[in-house]
Amino acid sequence: MAEHGLLASAPWKQLLKHRHDFLVMAKEFNPDLAGHDGASRVKLHFRALEKDGEVSAEKIVTVPSGVSAFDAASWNGIAIDSTCGGYGTCKKCKIQITDGSVEPSKLDFRAFTPDEIQSGWRLACMVRTTKDISIDVPPLTTRPKAATVGVGRQIILRPGIQKRYVELSEPTLSDQRTDIVRLLEAIEDIEPTYSLDILRELPTVLRKNNFKVTAVFADQELIAIEGGDTSEIRYGIAFDLGTTTVVATLIDLNTGAPAAVKSILNKQQPFGADVITRISATMMDPEGLGKLRTLAQETLAQLTREVCEEADVNPLNVYEVAMAGNATMTQIILGIDPEPLGVAPFIMATADYQPVDATELGLSIHPRGKAIILPSLGAYVGGDIVAGALASGMDRDKRLRLFIDVGTNCEIILGNGEKILATAAPAGPAFEAASIKCGVRAAAGAIETVKVVDGKLEIGTIDDAPAIGICGSGLVDAVACLVQLGILDSSGKFNAVDDPNLVERDGEKIYMLTEDVFLSQRDVRELQFAKAAIATGWALLAEEFGIEDKDIQQVLLAGSFGSYLSPASAVKIGLVPKISVLRIVSAGNVAGEGAKMALLSTQERHGAMTLLDEIKYVELSDREDFNDKFVERLAFPV
Repeated sequence: MAEHGLLASAPWKQLLKHRHDFLVMAKEFNPDLAGHDGASRVKLHFRALEKDGEVSAEKIVTVPSGVSAFDAASWNGIAIDSTCGGYGTCKKCKIQITDGSVEPSKLDFRAFTPDEIQSGWRLACMVRTTKDISIDVPPLTTRPKAATVGVGRQIILRPGIQKRYVELSEPTLSDQRTDIVRLLEAIEDIEPTYSLDILRELPTVLRKNNFKVTAVFADQELIAIEGGDTSEIRYGIAFDLGTTTVVATLIDLNTGAPAAVKSILNKQQPFGADVITRISATMMDPEGLGKLRTLAQETLAQLTREVCEEADVNPLNVYEVAMAGNATMTQIILGIDPEPLGVAPFIMATADYQPVDATELGLSIHPRGKAIILPSLGAYVGGDIVAGALASGMDRDKRLRLFIDVGTNCEIILGNGEKILATAAPAGPAFEAASIKCGVRAAAGAIETVKVVDGKLEIGTIDDAPAIGICGSGLVDAVACLVQLGILDSSGKFNAVDDPNLVERDGEKIYMLTEDVFLSQRDVRELQFAKAAIATGWALLAEEFGIEDKDIQQVLLAGSFGSYLSPASAVKIGLVPKISVLRIVSAGNVAGEGAKMALLSTQERHGAMTLLDEIKYVELSDREDFNDKFVERLAFPV
């Protein structure tokens, strides 16, 4: 393999997996842990109690040192009372340390009597687990706010954007505290940072509103002071920044409910249909990166305007966005040269990003709004796939599951919650119908379904409009049906059958689906190569895992294509393992769902970061048996 050259010449080369040190997460939970070995873990012994004091459930869990007891419980399905999501404001997450010692925080002294403190009572969100301890959890008295997102995932609402309404005493000659001290002393649970801009606004906002204001925080940063009580108004936007399509979901951060959803084509389309051509554009034109960045920013800006208009939400009340995108799209929109992603050895600028100002994405939301960027496993398993793994619970579900995001670059994950493997396979553009002679995008008139009815093909088009071409799902159906009817043999060659729709044109056999739309021998080959690349990918993961196809308990088909793909047809052509179609499910837009989770829960953000350590990347290009496996998977099952 050449040392340099575009990815097109070495499609399977993958960035070495970034290893994220648990110390980073531990420090984020507790800055006082600087110097502590974040990779160490502690055991927590939880006992859930009934109202009569009887133990209803018992669980011993192992978590990274420094995680709060509240988060450790939530991660492991142990319910602890809370209405603030673990920020210390509601003082409801009461637990009792029964074995081991934990120093009380200042909030503990406000929540408990001296005798209770002495007896080990603490607020779970304030307990930092730096040693093994035993914990009793009282029965729930309230139901914490939660949202269902992803593939059946329910999360506790704990967004990074928090609001605190305060009514302050006005200054007097005997109380000459500064404005910022007066404000922050009234907010007990957050010790924020703040900018000069905040100090410029603070005196006016306080006095204009009779010292009754709402402070807005992005994690530990004070980003706004608003007059009156605006605590019920806070929004965020989740972006799925796809190479082809971009989706935006406006989220009410108080309820977790979506307020509006919009999608449009990525405005970078004129520069090419895939990441390789867009990387090439930045290499060929000195101004290419700037042009592509501007187009990506314009795409997100348009979607922001549209979702806010639809929901009648002031963009200034949008304080945070979360974005999931592949590594190339992410680096381009941030103005980072993507050329190293397209030439060996395919290196990202970074695997994980600190929060950035939303203005870096070209967004006109709150002027101090923040953008959360989902981390990437590597140059070709990006933040969109990490978001998908998060949303589908690949690190939590104990079933053996196969996750496939079908596209030009197909990402594949196989895991059982304990062991997780991932890889990327170069499927090419067949599933998007880009390399198919009569191929079209999924729009009105595209053939999207093909069935065998009474020995003949029956086609279905989007919106029941006259057929104008065939999209990816229709292509898979058509080939599966032609194999079923014996018109195509297992090698993908048209048989010499007596069928008036099988004709020859320009020396090539084609099958007429309609008077104008046909499937050529070359089209079949394109689909074969694409499905063989994907099937080889998951087959090698299964081999690495030490399991057989039949052991896979569920297949998740992700992305927009996965939503329309027929499970039966996918099995017939060998795209997915030969298992019951009832175990093959559409996961939907899990990249967007993962971005929503990052908005709604800081806990899930940390979960996304830990996936960088929990998922092992398997490089296909280094496998000597790849070509042999690929050839084996070319044939259609019969």
